[in-house]
Amino acid sequence: MVSFLSLANVNAQYRDELISAITEVVDSGWYIQGNNVKQFEQAFAQYCGARHCIGVGNGLDALILTLRAWKILGKLKSGDEVIVPANTYIATILAITENSLVPVLVEPDGKTFNISPDAIKSAITTKTRAIIPVHLYGQLADMPVIMGIAKQHNLLVLEDSAQAHGASHKDIKAGNWGDASGFSFYPGKNLGALGDGGAITTNDDELAKTLRALANYGSHEKYRNVYQGVNSRLDEIQAAILNVKLKYLDADTQKRREIAHVYYNEIKNDAIVLPSIPCGQPDDYLGHVWHLFVLRCKERVALQAHLAAAGVQTVIHYPIPPHKQQAYPDLNRLSFPGTEVIHDEVLSLPISPVMTIEEARVVVDACNSFAPTGR
Repeated sequence: MVSFLSLANVNAQYRDELISAITEVVDSGWYIQGNNVKQFEQAFAQYCGARHCIGVGNGLDALILTLRAWKILGKLKSGDEVIVPANTYIATILAITENSLVPVLVEPDGKTFNISPDAIKSAITTKTRAIIPVHLYGQLADMPVIMGIAKQHNLLVLEDSAQAHGASHKDIKAGNWGDASGFSFYPGKNLGALGDGGAITTNDDELAKTLRALANYGSHEKYRNVYQGVNSRLDEIQAAILNVKLKYLDADTQKRREIAHVYYNEIKNDAIVLPSIPCGQPDDYLGHVWHLFVLRCKERVALQAHLAAAGVQTVIHYPIPPHKQQAYPDLNRLSFPGTEVIHDEVLSLPISPVMTIEEARVVVDACNSFAPTGR
């Protein structure tokens, strides 16, 4: 069986270092906002190329708190519109509505799955105040063009980098393109903790200061509360774990790229549509971190069953688009044909830093032997 993702095997690589790091935290007696969090924030900010990193409880909080901080700073207000891809995980939409902002969903680029710059342009109104591009599956959205649009229309840009740790274009990484960026350290991410965790990166000093208070009960100083804040802080133990794993992120990413290279060059079945390299450029390919390797197939159910019979475990990311979820009845009437086709056809193949080339070729053989029933 080629498992989709074995987190036990991923973390086994660093077990001794992880146990040592956790033990140090336990023995220190300091479990909230200690030296490990400070060390990780500094290291991750430097890794992304940003001035600030603020550790928070999870990736959703990273997005929610950033939008809320912009409201406090007078850059957003309730009822403002935020352009967001229709093809995303629901957390991106939740962050917008949690702040009484209006999500304006737009179609993705049919090849890259990421938000379409042309669709962004068409969706801008007098109420538009921000864009949230999602770096889906590990590749950057077209940030040079998106930032140009934002500058032209004086819009804020919040990168959703939950799946894109280390992804880059022209040496600029996810987390250092927009006005701010939200990251998730959910265990299955390329940089994953052993529980929930998240972070915000930004080059805006005032935003960073506001976020630190918001995430700490609205307080810069203990018992003095400036804002009606929340408790969303990166745990000291999770920060210690992330400090260990950050050292190996680039090496792990290279292993993902090697698996993706095998898939990309050896899957030869015209019933299967492989993911597109952004803009078709080699340098963009090198910037893709392959959090997921997502293909498309019109007969997804049959393909998934065929792969399972061949001992290959797959996952669907994601079967239901946000605008069709029960949580958003007001969006259910909307139609996004491109997004809906994607959600009906996508299938994620196994990919991880502990996967072998031999296992990848088992997956390749299984894909190549698939015969659609429609022929």
